[in-house]
Amino acid sequence: MPAEKNSSPIVLAYSGGLDTSFLVPWLTENYGRPIITVTVDTGGIDAAGAKTLAERSKAYGAIAHHQIDARADYFEQVLRFLVMGNVRRGQLYPLCVGAERVMQAQQIALMARKLGTNSIAHGCTAAGNDQVRFEVAMRTLAPELEVIAPVRDKAFKRQEELDYLTARNLPLPPYGAAYSINRGLWGATIGGKETLTSEGSIPDSAWVLSKDAFTNPRPPAKHTIHFEKGRPTGIDGKTMSAVEVVEALETLGAPYGIGRGIHLGDTIIGTKGRVAFEAPAAETLLTAHRELEKLVLTPRQQRIKESLAGPYGDWVHEGQLLDPVCRDIEALFLSSQERVTGKVHVLFRAGSLFIEGVESPHSLMAVSKGVYGESHGEWSPQDALGFSKIVSLTGMFHARAGGK
Repeated sequence: MPAEKNSSPIVLAYSGGLDTSFLVPWLTENYGRPIITVTVDTGGIDAAGAKTLAERSKAYGAIAHHQIDARADYFEQVLRFLVMGNVRRGQLYPLCVGAERVMQAQQIALMARKLGTNSIAHGCTAAGNDQVRFEVAMRTLAPELEVIAPVRDKAFKRQEELDYLTARNLPLPPYGAAYSINRGLWGATIGGKETLTSEGSIPDSAWVLSKDAFTNPRPPAKHTIHFEKGRPTGIDGKTMSAVEVVEALETLGAPYGIGRGIHLGDTIIGTKGRVAFEAPAAETLLTAHRELEKLVLTPRQQRIKESLAGPYGDWVHEGQLLDPVCRDIEALFLSSQERVTGKVHVLFRAGSLFIEGVESPHSLMAVSKGVYGESHGEWSPQDALGFSKIVSLTGMFHARAGGK
């Protein structure tokens, strides 16, 4: 008796880019199963964009399309800890993409179970980080699900995918031929021929959020960012949700080219990699939050946080956010934020973010009777002399021992 044919749908993690658009008709043809596309909105999709994704999915042949708004969960589960930890990779890149993948894998797995299927598909290639992030998260969260990855397993090239869609008179996705774009709440990344080598930048026309920041510079603008216990809570006196703050700062900062950069770093799979990014909100919040912490945290609090930010960022980048060690680090980040409340005054100029000042009811600067360089206040000149004698002992002993 022949085996019963599997007619359950395949849930495809759908970004609307070339790889996932190609997969809708390809999976339909080669697996003979209906395709349901699911887009997990971790930011960067407005109403018009959502409508376009749904229409594009239908045009490629999907039987249904779902979009899940995961922005608030994304901030709570991931981004707030990147802010509290002042986390960047390579002391530059604010982890625009890697931080999204666990959230997306989680939501895709939940949707697959809801739709009663045990098969999901993604469009990651064998040459990048996302295949590892997605599959590590999926195997941790839902090991019973079958993961289908044709772009990786059959090594499809971009031109082959374009030719496949063209031959069937199917529409080509935007940027399909030249640049790979990923846009989310924490910023946008752009990959193209220029980022495949180390020498140059992408052209001005390829930037997504800050296209005319330097060719048409705007007048300087000042804003105040509000924080409460390490969380962003508003801008310029207006109380907002954290997601609203992030989205507003992207709108305010992008025209100035704030957070624009190119990151060269180590990939999960061992190669060097390079990606252009635009992260105006991440750059503003990370810089503003760090300056506020300098006002209210003790030196030892800052140092222990800095020692954990590096490994935490590495594990987020590598798709290991579900490892329990990340919960341990997050507990310390949360504890450290008890007094990180106040205002940060920022100045935007073309290509420049300047912190003009910080205020906090928990300022360690304001409670001191001494003023650096002006008056001692808390101690006498004799105390200062004794202090200098004592703290110089280690160096003095070392010099004395070397002279024997």
